[in-house]
Amino acid sequence: MGNKFINMNSYHKEQSEALYMVRRFLANISLEERQQLQLDIADHLKFREEAASFLSSCFSEVCTQKCYQSRLSACCSREGIITFFADVVVNALMSQDREIDLLLEVLKKPNNRFKCIYLGEKGCLWRLKPIICEMFLCEHSKKEVFSENPQLEHKWEELKQHEKLYTWPDRRVVFDTLESCFIEAGYSSPLMYMHNSPGLLRVKRRALSCAASCKGGD
Repeated sequence: MGNKFINMNSYHKEQSEALYMVRRFLANISLEERQQLQLDIADHLKFREEAASFLSSCFSEVCTQKCYQSRLSACCSREGIITFFADVVVNALMSQDREIDLLLEVLKKPNNRFKCIYLGEKGCLWRLKPIICEMFLCEHSKKEVFSENPQLEHKWEELKQHEKLYTWPDRRVVFDTLESCFIEAGYSSPLMYMHNSPGLLRVKRRALSCAASCKGGD
């Protein structure tokens, strides 16, 4: 990779390396293999549309005033936003080359601001933002919106539970499947939390143990 990562901090380096390897992988697979990946993430994209629609209709005004206009953000004020490797894959599948180029360009620059490196003048630079960003609501916004309409809180809890169908590996989930696809092709990244995170690995082991116990009981 030459000198691409000179003067980068560890966060920038991990993010850049993940982007480069995803781009390289996608450039070398067949059209049929890419179409299969699109099918694999289709249900996840439907969920993201549902979540984005809910947040836009119910929280857009509150969040714009609280965070964007005041330039104080509880969700975008940290440089090191957590991204799953699958977030990078999904976003790359949805993005044009110039959009990925833009992400790589910002990662080459030092971030001297007290906000996310990916936060541009018009918002997030990702075509489809990391799921942890999509599914974050600060306590202020939740209190303001849910106190006026408790039914919206029930809907939000449903969405949070639905999120686990993609990110919580107590069963076969697409975020784990996408990581496995790249691992089988010889790639490795610190962002592969499904295979690196001690906590998520414990979730997998418990699920396997439970499945074995249930099968033994039968």
